[in-house]
Amino acid sequence: MTSCCSAFRRAPAPSRSPARRATLCSFAAAANVAQWNAAIRHRLDSGLPAEAVSAFAAMLRAGARPDAFTLPLLNRAAELLPGRGLAVGAAHSVGLRAGLGGDAYFCNTLLQAYARRGAVARARQLFDEMRSRDVVSWTSLVSAYAGARDAQAVSRLVSTMRADGCEPSAATLAVLLRACMAERDAAAGGQLHCYAMKSGWSGDVVVLNSILTHLSRITGVDVAVRLFEQSPRSDAVSWNIIISEYSSEGRVSKVVDMYERMRREEVCPSCETLTSVVAAFAKCRHLWQGQKLHSFALKSGLIDTILVASFVDFYAKCGELPSSVQLFEEFRGKSNCIWSAMLVAFIHHGQFLDAIHLFGRMMDSSLVPNADVLRALIICYTELGDLRLGKVVHAYIIRNDYAAESQSCALETSIVKLYARCGNIHLAERCFSSILHKDIVSWSSMIETYTIHGDGRKALALFRQMLEEGARPNGVTFLSLLSACGHSGLVSEARELFDCMTRKFGIAPELGHYTCMVDVLGRSGNLEEAVQVISDMTVKPDGRIWGALLASCKTHSNSKLANLAAQKLMELEPNNVGYHVVFSNVQAGSSRWGEVEDIRSSMVDKDMQKSPAWSCVSDIGGV
Repeated sequence: MTSCCSAFRRAPAPSRSPARRATLCSFAAAANVAQWNAAIRHRLDSGLPAEAVSAFAAMLRAGARPDAFTLPLLNRAAELLPGRGLAVGAAHSVGLRAGLGGDAYFCNTLLQAYARRGAVARARQLFDEMRSRDVVSWTSLVSAYAGARDAQAVSRLVSTMRADGCEPSAATLAVLLRACMAERDAAAGGQLHCYAMKSGWSGDVVVLNSILTHLSRITGVDVAVRLFEQSPRSDAVSWNIIISEYSSEGRVSKVVDMYERMRREEVCPSCETLTSVVAAFAKCRHLWQGQKLHSFALKSGLIDTILVASFVDFYAKCGELPSSVQLFEEFRGKSNCIWSAMLVAFIHHGQFLDAIHLFGRMMDSSLVPNADVLRALIICYTELGDLRLGKVVHAYIIRNDYAAESQSCALETSIVKLYARCGNIHLAERCFSSILHKDIVSWSSMIETYTIHGDGRKALALFRQMLEEGARPNGVTFLSLLSACGHSGLVSEARELFDCMTRKFGIAPELGHYTCMVDVLGRSGNLEEAVQVISDMTVKPDGRIWGALLASCKTHSNSKLANLAAQKLMELEPNNVGYHVVFSNVQAGSSRWGEVEDIRSSMVDKDMQKSPAWSCVSDIGGV
């Protein structure tokens, strides 16, 4: 037995043919590629796209050849990298060199990446070059055109798709409904709803939830609720849509009712559910209810980074900044949204230097800031009036191509505000002109810029341009316009704007709009008309509006109306020393020295002293 074993050990190894060696090497390489794919996927799932790309580079250096599963992962990483517009193109080039140009799965993921980046022309070119297309290919291209707000191209593409024998899927209908929602096209959304019912897609929860979202945003949440109540196929996402819409409208009682009903019907709430509920509590400063919800989230394990960020924001808005800081320190991890929430919390409490120091900590942690974080930093420098450091951040944004992000409009608008507040209107104009997809906030901000700089004519011209480009103004837009008219003496224009706001756009005037009108009319000497505006108001006047009238009475030496305004002000704000001083000056302008002495004596008796004005210049260059 021993000799047999010895002979076996001494026997030469069998020779392997070249074909067998190639087979074994191929098997080893395949196993190696699978391991690399798993490593890349793990980094992506952990929210680390840059590390996923590094792992792919290491894979190539190790001699492993990417397969049809590797490069779609690279496409995902390219999508997630902030401010890297060339990353998707690089993934495309690698895929072509690897011979995957004809692989439908790879091409579809690449199409999706181009669509999410807004690279419509590249997506179209890739789509036209594809040898085989499926419904995913068509849907990805439709999504690209929908993201570019090209409604006509979307309509043509869907018609071509159906003529080519490819019927829309649930995902296609969801994309089309989102496009209708972006365009606020209720009619087209209704047609898609009918098509979904006729084609049998209305029972699909993805389509149902898309219809619910469209109805709640365009027609109204109450209409969406009626469909929700009638549908037997609703899921947790359906509940979240209704709760989220109630939360965005500030209808806290409805949010609480839907949430409690969801619990009673044994539908498990998700992190998204709790995020919507805590957002409603934050708006109404319901501290105790939010704390109770926080306790439930911890006990049930329903905690993710977005929910933690929502609680950080909630505690800050409820005046509990230390609780926000404690929560941030416990959960900050590697997520941008928590850092952004903490930055906004400091800004909400006016602690701008603390926010800037926090940003420094974030950069030391090797996190790449996203658009929200940079926007918060820009707001800090705007409030501090630090133009130099604001320009540094702007240069960083340009160098890293953050303008290519789909959600960059808010960031670009904050840069416009920075230059406007720091007195550089020319740079504000240039930055505004460079915004590709302007929303109502960006238009209103630029109108406010002209208002701040006292150029009412330019503000009105920009308003006309805004209407020509199809943007719909809101109450804030008209507030800035009326204020611009007041500072530029444009009385007739202010009357037209006020009438346009109520009649053409159906915007109910708020107290700020009435105050601006009283100020415009009062400055021009139309004091009786200003009083009539106050009499016709649908809301109760406050101290600001009577203060505007009193200031105008001082300018035009109208002691009769000044007495009326002063009487109302003393009732509303008896301890406001500024109004006593203005009223005293009105009486002095009319040589009513007895009344002046009475007012001054009253101020002495009440120990009322006017606080001195002050200003400061930021000096944080070394921070």
